[in-house]
Amino acid sequence: MGITIHSLDIENVKRVKAVSLKPSPAGLTVIGGKNGAGKTTVLDAIVWALGGEKYRPSEAQRDGSMTPPHIRITLSNGLIVERKGKNSALTVTDPSGKKAGQQLLNEFISQLALDLPRFLQANAKEKADTLLQILGIGPQLRALDDEIARIFNQRTTVGQIRDQKAAHAAELPEYADAPDEEISVSELSHQLTEALKANAANIAWREKLVADMKKADDLQRELTALMASIEETKARVDAAVDVDVTAIQNDIERAEEVNAKVRANLSKEHAQAEADAEAERYKTLTQAIEKKRSDRMKLLEGADLPLPGLTVEDGELKYNGHSWDCMSGAEQLRVATAIVRRLNPACGFVLLDKLEQMDEETLNSFGAWLESEGLQAIATRVSTGAECTIIIEDGAVKGDDKPDELPKWKKGEY
Repeated sequence: MGITIHSLDIENVKRVKAVSLKPSPAGLTVIGGKNGAGKTTVLDAIVWALGGEKYRPSEAQRDGSMTPPHIRITLSNGLIVERKGKNSALTVTDPSGKKAGQQLLNEFISQLALDLPRFLQANAKEKADTLLQILGIGPQLRALDDEIARIFNQRTTVGQIRDQKAAHAAELPEYADAPDEEISVSELSHQLTEALKANAANIAWREKLVADMKKADDLQRELTALMASIEETKARVDAAVDVDVTAIQNDIERAEEVNAKVRANLSKEHAQAEADAEAERYKTLTQAIEKKRSDRMKLLEGADLPLPGLTVEDGELKYNGHSWDCMSGAEQLRVATAIVRRLNPACGFVLLDKLEQMDEETLNSFGAWLESEGLQAIATRVSTGAECTIIIEDGAVKGDDKPDELPKWKKGEY
């Protein structure tokens, strides 16, 4: 169990005339009273006494008092911390009577325990960094977060490419009646050329027949020779069969249309294949992200967290799955108190101001949790109800019959 405050006596500090208090060793001690009664001054006096000169109030002495501020705190380890005199000098005395100073207090007094609002007002990242500092896994967790962010960005880019390619593939035309391969226009052209050559030859033979017959009419003397030629030519003409080129010409015209459809189908298949490849990459990157997140979760599960349900996700403090701004005021105080306590386990107390945000049931629950943790909390609350340990009225404990001036302690007396 850490060091706690056994008792405190405060005189002439800011709004306080004289307040004496023995806080509960564990659990919640509530200082109640109306606004302006001096409740927060009690906490300010403790912070000044234990935290050092940087916490000295700008106007430490109570208005109207001729006596300088006087603070005396007895800690559970027997140390007596006192500020008194014109300069409110610090004196730290151990049970054997030896004197010490602020350095000894700094060994076991948590600065955040004295200044919890500084933690509560920090942003989400600063709170998370404080917890990671306690756990000692900040660099590893940040490396995993950076890797997750890198893969996530890569996956986002791949997803965009996948969507673009899939949209492109969907926009391309597709023809169900087209064959799988393009028709060879060159082959059809060759067939046409051969057919035209054959037809040209046939025309030549016909022309020759006409010429020979004319020659026969004109040149009777060459009739015998010409008759032989006529017979031969006539035989060739009789054997000739004209090739119908209409079908070939139609096939050539249709080939370009069919080939355009084939090329369109191939483009669509290629675009879809690219989209499928990007979808597979997206799936692989998603699995990589899940693996890194699993590694991150295992790292946190293996860490000695100061509070069950407390973790860090995406660089932000989370408690029972809720971000800081989604926690109740009571949950924020519990988380802050647990983290502050872990920062310096030797410090067994924490100071809390303005607990009006808690109803009495939540206040009792918070006090029970503090007691179960062996942690002492001294808090203020604008209230004069039964939940208050003491009630301050006009700078003093209500119902306290002590004189206006606290007894003066002598050296060596405790």
